[in-house]
Amino acid sequence: VQLQASGGGLVKEGGSLRLSCVASGSVLSITSMSWFRQAPGKEREWVAIITRSGRPTYADAVKGRFTISRDNAKNTLYLQMNSLKPEDTAVYFCAADYQGSWSSRPSEYELWGQGTLVTVSS
Repeated sequence: VQLQASGGGLVKEGGSLRLSCVASGSVLSITSMSWFRQAPGKEREWVAIITRSGRPTYADAVKGRFTISRDNAKNTLYLQMNSLKPEDTAVYFCAADYQGSWSSRPSEYELWGQGTLVTVSS
């Protein structure tokens, strides 16, 4: 299985972007999926998680602005980002968990996408 993230770009403060992450191959064993982000010089930060049944949870920094969703029929994970701020600038990664750990720790995820860059200008 591979994850392919896309949708990043340059946007002004207050703008919106929608990230996508397509899973190719057998995805039946994937339980939860998350979005993480990593800004230059900083550690990878968990953004949001969604269960196979669609239950989401968000980091406080993005709660109320970002929406995670998944379309199991299309094997696709999404992140709708609204009211973007310069501090949201980072490379965004999608990740898949096969163990059902429901974790915000990067080490708990077995599969990662390649990342897509989001830049928010002030």
